[in-house]
Amino acid sequence: MFDPSRERFLERERGTTRREELDPLKLTAAIADMASSGCWKCLSRPNTSQLIQGNHAALRLPTIAATAGFSTSAVMSKNPLAAKPKGAFGQNMARGGKTLKIKKKPPPVRSGKPPAEGERKALRKRIVLSNTNALEVELEDLGMSNVSSEGLAGKVVGLSGSTVDSLRASEAFKITQGWNLFRRPAILVREESVICAKVLEEAGAEKKTERLVVDGGRVSGKSLMLLHAMASAFVKGWIVLNIADTQELVNACTEYSPVPDTTPTLFSQNTYTAAWLGRIGKANEAVLDKLQLSQKHSLPIPLQENLSLLRLCELGAQEPDHSWPIFQAFWKEITAADRPPVLMTLDGLQWIMQNSLYRNAAFELIHAHDLAVVNHFVQYLSGEKSLPNGGAVIAATSRSHAPVSRSTDLAIVQQLNRQSEEEITERDPYEKKYDERADKALKMVQVMWLNGLSKREARSLMEYWAQSGVLRQRVDEKTVTEKWALAGNGMVGELERGALRMRI
Repeated sequence: MFDPSRERFLERERGTTRREELDPLKLTAAIADMASSGCWKCLSRPNTSQLIQGNHAALRLPTIAATAGFSTSAVMSKNPLAAKPKGAFGQNMARGGKTLKIKKKPPPVRSGKPPAEGERKALRKRIVLSNTNALEVELEDLGMSNVSSEGLAGKVVGLSGSTVDSLRASEAFKITQGWNLFRRPAILVREESVICAKVLEEAGAEKKTERLVVDGGRVSGKSLMLLHAMASAFVKGWIVLNIADTQELVNACTEYSPVPDTTPTLFSQNTYTAAWLGRIGKANEAVLDKLQLSQKHSLPIPLQENLSLLRLCELGAQEPDHSWPIFQAFWKEITAADRPPVLMTLDGLQWIMQNSLYRNAAFELIHAHDLAVVNHFVQYLSGEKSLPNGGAVIAATSRSHAPVSRSTDLAIVQQLNRQSEEEITERDPYEKKYDERADKALKMVQVMWLNGLSKREARSLMEYWAQSGVLRQRVDEKTVTEKWALAGNGMVGELERGALRMRI
């Protein structure tokens, strides 16, 4: 075996540079002759270079486990490339210290009882109509003697308990209106309110059907105008049918099914119709309880001969599967001879002047006019049908929460041009979102445009607020002018927000 240390030793002693010329036997004898006792000790100990080179040689050994050429048994030797087991101290763990372990927080556990079905919606739509902390104000109530009196223009009148109950059952009150600030509900009689009351009185006296659309700017009091019309109808003893939230009719949230033997196919919403019949019965309880069936109807459920119309509404509310046929029978009864006039109201006209979110069997969008309840209202709003005993059909638009309906806006502008004898606004030739069915329904409908309150009406309203203890300011000409101007020339919603709700 070749040893570099021995070769260097011989080269140093003899001065030889070529190791090929040396004989191993002669080399051993020469070393024995020339080496001293100290050199033998050096040769007997392992050299440092030998240890280092031996270690390197050990590191250069192949790491592949030796296996037979052909064997069915697993390799018994340990794989040196395998990961080391995790001991007390891992590779990434610092010795002598503690590591920070951040654990994810578990999801919160619901310990309370979950709300029942419909409980959150009922809480969201809950209306508070009385505040015992407010001061009581003596007001003249709206009644038969003054329902259409011009002397009430610009004054605040109260609503009787029976009228309030009927309006609540009809869902005429809105959560955005500040009814919870006062002792009892009261309304301001505007000039437009007197006009609306006279229209209702004329329709009932002459037994004709009045068709009216109430429009105006945002928070101009359109829903309050509907409420005033409904309150006047309840005072007169009319039968009132109100569709409070048209969005629920078209947003595909209720069950629907095709009505047989209808062309084009109509779709009934049985659950909504049942709830609507229940509200109609509660709102008109005083009138319907005195009226009984006068015709024979072929219904899926048997009916008594002397059944009252109130009981008929209750049956429709209890039987959602048969609610639409029961409503048709109810409508035939209230439009029969010698029945009271009928008032139909709707809030949010734009929702029903476009396609709904429902789909038919071919997965095509269903137009809102093909829904049975909406179709029933539109037939009387468009003038296709009339009320035999007289009455009115009133619809109000919404400028705060409603889709944009080009046909509705164009029909309203054109009708306002006709009423003021101005040039008719032409259709935009580049607009593609017009709805032909909406154009036909709103072709010849009267429009009432609501502007802001006059300064006289604003002063009367602010004086009522001050008497109730809500407005804590001196109501004089300066204050009225300031609030009226900041409210966009008397927009009633902005006036209430600036005077009652805003604190500076």
